Amino acid sequence: MPQPFHLAIPVDNLEKAREFYGELLGCKQGRSDTQWIDWDLAGHQLVTHLVKAMPSAPEYNAVDGHSVPVPHFGVVLTMEEWQALADKLTAASMEFVIKPYVRFKGLAGEQATMFFMDPAGNALEFKAFADINQLFATD
Repeated sequence: MPQPFHLAIPVDNLEKAREFYGELLGCKQGRSDTQWIDWDLAGHQLVTHLVKAMPSAPEYNAVDGHSVPVPHFGVVLTMEEWQALADKLTAASMEFVIKPYVRFKGLAGEQATMFFMDPAGNALEFKAFADINQLFATD
């Protein structure tokens, strides 16, 4: 099993971060203070840090005919977990940057993916592979 990563991101409202990461995404809350909250994001440590102003909005790169926001982060889920999250977000009327779909169909690295923003404008991608051995496939 890989070691957990630690990622700290800026947010401009901790209560909105609590609603988004804790309630909508279902991340377990860890330690917190008046300026930050630790989250368990699929076993990884995500920290939302309160800032006065958010950095500039992401730029976009073309991938499989879609405009992918850069930077972005997220996790690789099982196909079942991915579908459950896609259904939950769709039911919650999430405004997707890229709606849930399967990209690279029939090619190396075929994957289900979706992109959306948190309330502070941080871009997230959640993906899944029918065959996890395709995670780093090149051909």
